[in-house]
Amino acid sequence: MSPSPTPPARRTAVERTSMSVRELKRIEVLARVKAGTLKVKDAAVLLGVCDRQAKRLWRTYQRKGPTGLRHGNAGKRSNRAKPAKWRRKVVRLYRRKYAGDAAAEEAPFGPTLAAEHMGNDDGVPVAAETLRRLLMAEGLWTRKRKGVVHRQRRERKAHFGELVQLDGSFHAWLERRGPGGCLIQAVDDATSTAEGRLSDQETIWAAAAVLRQWVERYGIPYALYTDWKNVYLREPTEAERAADSAPHTQFGAMCAKLGTRIIGASSPQAKGRVERSHGTSQDRLIKKLRLKRIRDHASANTYLTREYYPGHNVRFARRPAAEEDFHLPVPAGLDLDEVFRLETEHTLGNDWVVRHENRYFQVTRQSRYAPARSKVLVCEYEDGRLAIEYRGQKLGFEEIPAPPPAAAATPPRVAKSKRSCRPSVEHPWRLGYDKMRDGSRRTTLGLGCGNGSGVDAPRTSVHPALEISRRVRDSHISTSP
Repeated sequence: MSPSPTPPARRTAVERTSMSVRELKRIEVLARVKAGTLKVKDAAVLLGVCDRQAKRLWRTYQRKGPTGLRHGNAGKRSNRAKPAKWRRKVVRLYRRKYAGDAAAEEAPFGPTLAAEHMGNDDGVPVAAETLRRLLMAEGLWTRKRKGVVHRQRRERKAHFGELVQLDGSFHAWLERRGPGGCLIQAVDDATSTAEGRLSDQETIWAAAAVLRQWVERYGIPYALYTDWKNVYLREPTEAERAADSAPHTQFGAMCAKLGTRIIGASSPQAKGRVERSHGTSQDRLIKKLRLKRIRDHASANTYLTREYYPGHNVRFARRPAAEEDFHLPVPAGLDLDEVFRLETEHTLGNDWVVRHENRYFQVTRQSRYAPARSKVLVCEYEDGRLAIEYRGQKLGFEEIPAPPPAAAATPPRVAKSKRSCRPSVEHPWRLGYDKMRDGSRRTTLGLGCGNGSGVDAPRTSVHPALEISRRVRDSHISTSP
């Protein structure tokens, strides 16, 4: 009868917590070798080491016991650990400058962004993960778990400029220091290169300013990916459906001049590049604007152009899959002011006057080669200038005062025909005073007072005024003694 195997050596709680999973597994396997149920050769297979390494581990186990398999640096302070004074300095700096203010609705800096500014602005280089652990130990940061939403992945476009996503994000970008606004961003699908501007609303001029900034810096993109908003795209009207014509917007007309297609996104998730860029900006840009103490949109746009987006693109942009650039250069003879403008078609009056937004413009005599009742374009530029064009040629004009309002036409008065109203022969007015007092009066009027024969005379129509007088009189007669 073979002896029963010796149970594995019992380890203290301190030993168990200071050992890794691999070390604990080695102890369990070598305990079986010691008990005689396993050979060192087989232990090497279970531990995933060579025979020589298994023999070394077995000799160490025999000489020092289970604690001998623990790593020599376990429980010791790392040689690269930061001193306590340095850790306190970093935490104080974060509390003072980057922790935000809940009363002022200021969000705290995340560890990654705070580590960047500590190294660049404060001269205190610190790794993002080191700062994250310090903040979590102090209770200044909590781990945020993101909900997992399954969506089908769409591959990036291969070429830079093949598809640019354009969208606006309303947010308190200046917090309580300034007005709210909308950050309109253009993000390339292939590289995540971004440009943007801050404005009051997501208007045509705001979107055109971002597109023009992109065109001036990178060139004319092949296509834009936008929302189904009236600024970018709209549904056709009934007349356009009947005529089978495509609906156009002012922004669409600008893109048509550049030869850029506009593609409508069916959902926010479809344009995920620009949506994620909005999330990044809502986390980083707000705090950077706070550090710069920026309070208005003009200063914010200057900062965006000169500092924020150049640094943003260095950090987040990537190389495209294909080297060929799909941007087209701006032609030498193309004036971008003539591209980014609002155009409205009007009819030239018989007096060569054009009405636009309740303003009146008189075409000068030298420019009257445009025939009356023809269609002209009134062009409005971003700086407020106006131009009137006929078949691509600009017309001279001057603004004139609005004509006085015409007096309302008074309808003619129709004379009413006078109706002949001659009293009848039996009308009381035709009776004399004596006849009215006469007894025959009652017979004639048919008041039912008797005619001596015991039969009432037939009643006839009585004038209302006389009927009232009669009733009043009869009431007095009935009440008199």
